[in-house]
Amino acid sequence: MLFQIDPSNGVAIYDQVVRQVKFAVADGVIREGELAPSVRELARQLTINPNTVSRAYNQLQSDGVLETIRGTGLAVKKRAPAKCQKEREQLIADRLDGVLTEACRSGLPIDAVRSLVEQSLQKVASSLTQPGTPQSSEAQ
Repeated sequence: MLFQIDPSNGVAIYDQVVRQVKFAVADGVIREGELAPSVRELARQLTINPNTVSRAYNQLQSDGVLETIRGTGLAVKKRAPAKCQKEREQLIADRLDGVLTEACRSGLPIDAVRSLVEQSLQKVASSLTQPGTPQSSEAQ
C-alpha cells in the first residue's frame, strides 16, 4: 500500500491519511475484511506521528470504513468499498465544482474553460499511461 503525505498542500495530514485509505478501499487495494496497517507501522512508513494515524483511524471508524476486530486490529467493514467509491466521486465532484466556478467567475468564456479541462484531461491521461507513473489503482 503506497500512501504519499504532503505536509505543504494545505490539507491536514490526518485528513490526507483518511482520504488515501478511503481511496485505497474504493480501488480495492484494501478489500473488505482485510486488516489496515497498524498505527505504528503506518506512522513509520509515512514518517508521521502515531497520534496522527490514530486520529485518522478513529475518523475512519466513525465514517464506517474500519471496524475493530478484537485482538487483531482494524479491518475494512462490509460495504465500505461502495461507500468509499461514492465518497471519492463526491469529493472529486466538489473539487471540480470549485475549480470550474473560479474559472467562470474569473471571466473566462465557457468555451475557454472547456478547452482547458480537455487539455488537462489529455495531459493527465497521457501521464497515467507512461511507464513509471502511478496508476489509478494506487492510493493517492
